[in-house]
Order: sequence, then C-alpha cells, then structure tokens
Amino acid sequence: MSDETGCQDSIFQSMTIGEIIARLTLEEKIAMMSGSGFYSIHAESKKWGAKPYPAGGANERLGIEGLKFSDGPRGVIVGHSTCFPCSMARGATFDRKLEWQVGEAMALEARAQGVNLLGQVCVNVLRHPGWGRAQETYGEDSFHLGEMGRALSQGSQHHNVISTVKHFALNSIENTRFNLDVHVDERTLREIYLPHFRKIIESGCLSVMSAYNKVNGTYCGQNEYLLTQILRNEWGFEGFVHSDWVLGVYSPDAAEAGLDVENPEPAWFGDNLLAEVRNGNIAEAAIDTAVRRILRTLKQVTKADDPRASYPMSLVACSEHTGLARKVAEQSAVLLWNRDSLPLDERSVRRVGVFGKLATLENTGDRGSSRVNPPYVVTPLKGLTSFLGTDRVTLAGDEADPIAAGKAADAFDAAIVIVGYTAVEEGEYIPSHINLGQEDIPENLTSILDGARKRSNGQTIGGDRTDLRLPPAQVELIRQVAAANPRVIVVIVAGSAVMVEDWIDTAPAALQTFYAGMEGGNALANLLFGKVSPSGRLPFTIARDASHYPPFDTQAHDADYGYWHGYALLDRERNEPRFPFGHGLTYSSFEYGNLRAARRKDGALNVAVTVTNTGTRPAIETPQLYIGWPGKAAPRPVKNLRGFSRVPLAPGESAETVFTVEPRDLAWYDTDRRTWRIEAGIHTVTVARSAGDPEALSMRIPFEREIDLGL
Repeated sequence: MSDETGCQDSIFQSMTIGEIIARLTLEEKIAMMSGSGFYSIHAESKKWGAKPYPAGGANERLGIEGLKFSDGPRGVIVGHSTCFPCSMARGATFDRKLEWQVGEAMALEARAQGVNLLGQVCVNVLRHPGWGRAQETYGEDSFHLGEMGRALSQGSQHHNVISTVKHFALNSIENTRFNLDVHVDERTLREIYLPHFRKIIESGCLSVMSAYNKVNGTYCGQNEYLLTQILRNEWGFEGFVHSDWVLGVYSPDAAEAGLDVENPEPAWFGDNLLAEVRNGNIAEAAIDTAVRRILRTLKQVTKADDPRASYPMSLVACSEHTGLARKVAEQSAVLLWNRDSLPLDERSVRRVGVFGKLATLENTGDRGSSRVNPPYVVTPLKGLTSFLGTDRVTLAGDEADPIAAGKAADAFDAAIVIVGYTAVEEGEYIPSHINLGQEDIPENLTSILDGARKRSNGQTIGGDRTDLRLPPAQVELIRQVAAANPRVIVVIVAGSAVMVEDWIDTAPAALQTFYAGMEGGNALANLLFGKVSPSGRLPFTIARDASHYPPFDTQAHDADYGYWHGYALLDRERNEPRFPFGHGLTYSSFEYGNLRAARRKDGALNVAVTVTNTGTRPAIETPQLYIGWPGKAAPRPVKNLRGFSRVPLAPGESAETVFTVEPRDLAWYDTDRRTWRIEAGIHTVTVARSAGDPEALSMRIPFEREIDLGL
C-alpha cells in the first residue's frame, strides 16, 4: 500500500486481529463501529463527498486509520474526478471487460484522493422504470446485474479499494425509501432480488451497504435474516456491512443483527450501543465480531500488493480515464430505430440544426450522493460543434417555442433534437431541508420541463417519475421539427425507459444516450456521423403502455414485490413491447448460425453460436443467451437471460462465441425443501439479438432427472 497507510500497515504486520481486539477497550471497539466527522466535514464543504468521509474502523491510539469513504456509481465523487456515463448506460454496453476497466479507473482515482472504501456497485433491480434512482443501477434483469456488478467490483478491488455492493436489499422506490416496507415471498426474494448480490459477494466483494427500507416488517439495516442468515451463514460473506448514510439504523440491536458500521455518525451505536452492552442487553461478543470483520477487511487491502508503485493525483481525470469515459459513452448509446437517416455523412450534411434546452446543459445525472464534479463536461452542442466546426452547427430552437423551432428547422441538412430529463425530474430524492450541494443548480435547469419540482418553491428535487412519457412541450418540439425537416434524429437523455408512443412515427431515427458522462457530447458526434457504430442494448423493456409494467406507487409505505416484472411480465401477459430487453441497432447487419449446446456432468450447459457480420461496416454484435424452463414444478418465466457476449466484427467476418451456464443459473428455489433445484424436463436454449428477436435460434435440451444443488 501507499505511504499514507504506513502506520496502519505496521500494526497489521506486527499483530494479529485477535491481538488488536484484545488491546482495545470496549469504548474503542464501539467507536470503530461508526463513522465520525461527517457533519463537520459536510458543514465546511457544503457539498456531499467533497472529501473522503471517515466511515468507521479507526483507532488513533493504535495507529489504525480506518475506512475513508466515497460514493461512486458514476465516478469518485471526491474532488474533480472522471465522470463516467451513469450505471444504466454502462449496463447498456453489456460489456464486462469495459466495466472492469471503469472499476479500475475509479479505484485509481480513489487511491489518489485518499479513499479506500468506494460505494460504487449499485445493483438494485429496476422493477419499474419510474424509479428515481434507476440511473444508478444496470437494468431490470438479475443475471445481467450480477455480471456487470461483479466486473465493477473486481476492477476496483484489483487496486485494493474496498468495493461496496448496495443497497441490500429490495430498494426500488425512491420517494418513500426511508420508511417503505417491502413485502416479498421467499421464492421471489431468492430468485429475483438476491441472486445478483450473491454473485457479487461470491466474486470477492468486501463490503455491503444495507438499504433504508424494511423487508417484511424489519429495516434492512437491522434485518437479521438478510444480514446474518442469508449473507453470512448461507453465502459465507466475511466482510463487513455498513449502513446507508443518515437514517440507516433505528436501534442498537442492529449490531447483533449483523450490521458492523453505522454511518455517517453514531446515532444508535456509540453511547447507545455502549449502554446496551454494559446493561447486558447486547453481548460484547457481537461487538468483537463486528470489529473483527472491519479489521480483517482493512488488513486484507492494506497488506495486499499494489499493481502500481504509487497513486499520484495526476491519475485523477487523466486523459486515459476521460478517453475511457468517451468510449463507454460511445458503446452504451442505444439506437432504438433508424429509417435510413443514420449515420450522417459529414461531407453532404453541411449544416446541422440542434434543438432543445438539454443540448446546452451539463447534464450528467442527478445531484444526489452519486454526483461527480468533473473538470469539464462536453454538452451535445459542444460535441457537435467540435466535430463539425462552429460555422456548420446552429442552436436553432427549443421547447419554449416549438412552432418557431419548426420554422427554423427546414434550413438545415439534418436536425438533432435533444430531449429527456435532468436532476430535477429524476434521481435521488432530496427533501427540501437536506442540502447535498444541489443548491447550486442553475436556474435554467430548475425550470426546464413542464411540472418541474423547483427548489425555489421550497419543494424537493429528484425522486421517482410519475409519467414515463416526454413532457408535452418536448413532444411538440419533435413534431414541429420533424414536419419541417425529413432528417430528424431524436436523442433521449434519461435514466431508464421513456415511452415513445406519442411521437415515434414522426421521427426517422432515435438514439438513447442515457446520462452520458463528461465526454458524452464528443461521443454523440462520433455516433451520429458514423465514426463509431452504435452497439448499446436496452437493459430494460420499453412497453407500449405504462400499464404493462408492475404497479408503482411513489408514495407507498407498504408495497408488495411480486415475482413478475420486466420482460418476464410482458411475456406472461402476452403484451408485445415497443422495444424488448436487449434491443439495439447498429450500422451493420448480422446473422447467427451453427447453434450447439451440451450438458456437463454437474448440470451446467455449454452453448456456442457463430456470428457473422453481413453488412458493410465494422460493428459490435451482442448475442444473448436465454433459457426457457419446463415450468412444471413451479411457474417460471417464458425465458430468462443466462448469457451475453460482445463480438466485434469487420464486414464479412465470422466468429464463434461460447456461453457457459452454471448450475445455479439453471435452478429454481424450492421453498418447501429450502434448496435450489434444476427441474427435470425440456429446457429451451435460445440465442438472440434481444428478448423479442423473431429470428432467434433455438434448440431443446432434456434434463432426465432433477438435480438438487442445496443452498
């Protein structure tokens, strides 16, 4: 480790964990189970995460520096770090290797700025696209969440930064997250909401952040069933669990339930926990166990060899990392439809009109705990201007006057309309009395959309969306510009699904770029003009009707989370989506062939397929493997994603891609036997371009007998 942790390294070299604990007083041990200094640091900076927060584990007398925390779903929030595209955008890449690289870059910038605990791996299920913090997760499918989250965690921990996977668990409504009680049956919990957490934990992730909400009547931060029975006893997790920040703990009993650290300050631990131990209500053994977990994790990362000799500040927002941010933005954009309008030819498209207020905003995502403050942001207008030159790009109108914008549109060879949302309309729910540094939102951002929640009125910002459509003024802008210009490309900026039914027939092409990070504008220009072929795939389903999603009450204090959501729900109800999970076009065409599958003795499946680029441009194809189930032992979806890969191909080139489906990913959870079982019967193996691909290749694989996998 670096010189900054020399004293801490020394004690871990000279003493065992048991010896350290024996030297600590009860008061010192309990002090290590809480963060400290959060409120003084926050009062000084007035911005969330301006400096690393002391997050427990410290003891000055013994020279233990403890945990230094930063949030990080789209970059390290300390200082002026690289702002990557939001997690949902990165989910759209379906690229494990690229996400590993993002995790590594975050770790390098974390180490350079004194951070050793990074809250970057958010994998809550996108149960409904209206969820305000959808942008912080990867999508609606548990298998996909686990694969992407594992890559991010491992990339960060490669440089000995402790990864945190969050929010454990069932955190998918934002506005009432502090008091929401989620009711869920055991099979739904095990099959839908926990498998991705387990995969990330078993891949080596060293810490877990509990969620604010309750599960079946008990707050997650003191839910013994989640934190001890499942996480520790069943999954074998040996790291530590820390609470979400502010209002994440409601009783000292959380210590015995399995919570090791209360953040940001000791509200229920500290003196309250000390009194409970002295009164005999909580065993001191529980305190020793928590401290042992914290110290064991600190020792692991402190004594590990670093891949680098040093971690200088020059790593922060360095050209390599900003280049990576641009690459991710390029590979995450999803081309939803294209009626012979893209790519644009820079030789024939001499004048480009840009429309929409979002074209000029530095709109990288919400202003809550995941907010990154990069040294610069390339807006859509800046990116297009940099690519073509100032004389060829004109900001020609916006939704404030759609009719005037339409009149201006016919003067251009192409019209780019930027629509969608900002931190005002979706993101972390920030009540009016809490300041995370969002006070400096520009005035033009707080009034950008119809019905925006305005801070100046003493109301909240962010939170869940109640309408999945674009604002009416933006829809009218699209219609007016499209009526005047036959080459209109709509660019959608949003954290999850946006309904397009009221304007899809008017625009010849549409691209969803999500919140594309600090290099988003440059990436957009490269995509529109064919320097890069779009390769992103939807990590969620875009329905034709909002009623095709599960019920979603943004004011609920009790919610039932059922087994069905996303593409599984639409399949079950036989509702055709507008765009299926996994959908995304490129500037080329592909064919699949030679599908093969074979069972291994342990019940796993090996599947291979050949992919050929039949078009005229190099592009990346994303074949996806789905498994259909016998469904006789218990109701199951028509199909579930169980594999994906990224295959870059030149025109005319072919390549084989191989998937391995592990036994647990073939099993269902039997609540009567409390075990995972692979059902006997016919399993359908499908390789497709999306969950709704009509040209998918399929074959049937028999399982002659049931296989019991245990816990």
